[in-house]
Amino acid sequence: MNPEDEKCVMVIDESMPAGLIANAAAIMGITLGKEKPESVGANVVDGSGRLHLGIIEFPVPVLKGSGEEIRSIRDRLYLPEFRELTTVDFSRLAQGCKNYEEFTEKMACMDERELEYLGIAICGPKKKVNKLTGGMRLLR
Repeated sequence: MNPEDEKCVMVIDESMPAGLIANAAAIMGITLGKEKPESVGANVVDGSGRLHLGIIEFPVPVLKGSGEEIRSIRDRLYLPEFRELTTVDFSRLAQGCKNYEEFTEKMACMDERELEYLGIAICGPKKKVNKLTGGMRLLR
């Protein structure tokens, strides 16, 4: 993997309160780290000799979008042209579950078209990520 050719973005529903936006970003970021461990750099030592765990080797812009925009991106990610992208989605269903067992049970009964997406993280070749999100604005 060449960090120069890779891009990760998160698109999060801007209508959520700040705490829920932060929670969605944290959950998707942890999952991305699991799925793409090669994107996390080596641990570093500061000038005082203290150790700091490695962080992702390239920026991850957080973009704002509506639920409809996130749904549209998620639908496009099922197309063969975007198959190589790593995708983490976060739904209202996931946000409302108290534990992972509840989440897996509810997801097993839910049709994908009924999911309300609150966020999506996408990693892969810059050109493909930009094709999906290039015109979106930063969440501030």
